[in-house]
Amino acid sequence: MKKQDNYPRSFSHIGITVPDIHKAVEFYSEVMGWYIIMKPSKVKKEKETAIGQMCIDVFGDDWEEFEIAHLATSDGIGIELFSFPHGVKEAPAFNPFNTGLFHFCVQDPNIEELIDKILAHGGKQRMPIREYYPKDKPFKMCYVEDPFGIVFEIYTHSYELTYSSGAYSE
Repeated sequence: MKKQDNYPRSFSHIGITVPDIHKAVEFYSEVMGWYIIMKPSKVKKEKETAIGQMCIDVFGDDWEEFEIAHLATSDGIGIELFSFPHGVKEAPAFNPFNTGLFHFCVQDPNIEELIDKILAHGGKQRMPIREYYPKDKPFKMCYVEDPFGIVFEIYTHSYELTYSSGAYSE
């Protein structure tokens, strides 16, 4: 592959399975402020439509229906929420040492206020708010959970500023 053929792809969306899609849409729209693009709706297993066939391709044959909703962040990243009636309703144990996704991260300059909203809506704070460079830069972070036990992280500044050399130096 030539160097010019390799370019950074953009992030489109993330899919999250939740136990109660209506409560999840409420949490993520009210606490995170994400836009509701498509309210919760049922998808039934069938082969007559493109979406039905695609879901069979993805999920196999061992399901009859599920609910789905679509939200979007302020920068256009999609949040696809799924709820399967016969799925496990508890979040898996937090184990970042195993292969796989273990968190996503959002950005909010007012990390304290967002954590207060998360707590008020049944979520948890997993650690104290920490500063990456306490003497040099005002970058803060914290791991939290939504009310369903899904772990995510909050940054006060962009990923690039947080990790680039010399970014935002005083």
